[in-house]
Amino acid sequence: MTDVQGRIAFITGGGNGIGLGIARSLARAGASVALADIDPEALARARAELEPISSVATYDFDVRDRDAFAAAADAVEKELGPVSLLVNNAGVAGAFPADKLTYALWDWAIGTNLGGVINGIRTFLPRMSERGEGGHIVNTASGAGLAGTSSGVLYCTAKFGVVGLSESMGPELAASGIGVTLLCPGPVNTDIVERSARAAPLEGLELTEEEERQRLERIASVKAALSEAVSPDEVGEMVLSAILEDRFYVHTDRVMAERVAARTQAILDAAPSVGIAA
Repeated sequence: MTDVQGRIAFITGGGNGIGLGIARSLARAGASVALADIDPEALARARAELEPISSVATYDFDVRDRDAFAAAADAVEKELGPVSLLVNNAGVAGAFPADKLTYALWDWAIGTNLGGVINGIRTFLPRMSERGEGGHIVNTASGAGLAGTSSGVLYCTAKFGVVGLSESMGPELAASGIGVTLLCPGPVNTDIVERSARAAPLEGLELTEEEERQRLERIASVKAALSEAVSPDEVGEMVLSAILEDRFYVHTDRVMAERVAARTQAILDAAPSVGIAA
């Protein structure tokens, strides 16, 4: 990919945060943008902001809903044209004790953070491939998809999945002219923690008073830390640059450098020495 001018971008989680930052960058670069989000008010604000500089379509649905995804794909092709830039960005965050996780929480986190990426690819990739005009797919993972962190089992599990999916898909699609970029952001100044806390299905979650206190303190602490972090617009420019230059990895900082190095070294150290029979 050398240019986004005149292309159609479909961005999940496009009404807020990183998704909106990417939408702004792509719109300024000449792409038309279709934004999907579960927040209709955010979509309305994003549309009003972007319409003066680009053609915009908005779709209110949950990325776990495959039928809604397919309907949105049909609608955007009629409204704006064929999608050749896909940004699978929608995500949720939340950390809970591993032994207290309910099936509802697992389904919510994995279904959104990993299932939403899978649904986007399954919906749009066959259409891109059939047209044979190339394109680019951006999948938002996290630094927490490269090494375990305090972000929690739910989040790390899903984001590791997005990393593996993207790393295996990139080489496979290269010959077809469809590039792949893996966005692994560190802290970004968004309200994802607050929005996720409101959306998380907490029914059946049995926390002690101390665990609940720690959960609320963590939300407040992460919220304060994110307020000082890189902006979504800066991340949007990083992603645009990666698309234009056909780069795979995008990191917003070096927060995970030591963890990734330590994990890699531990994996290599655990492997048998050359010449030792299996």
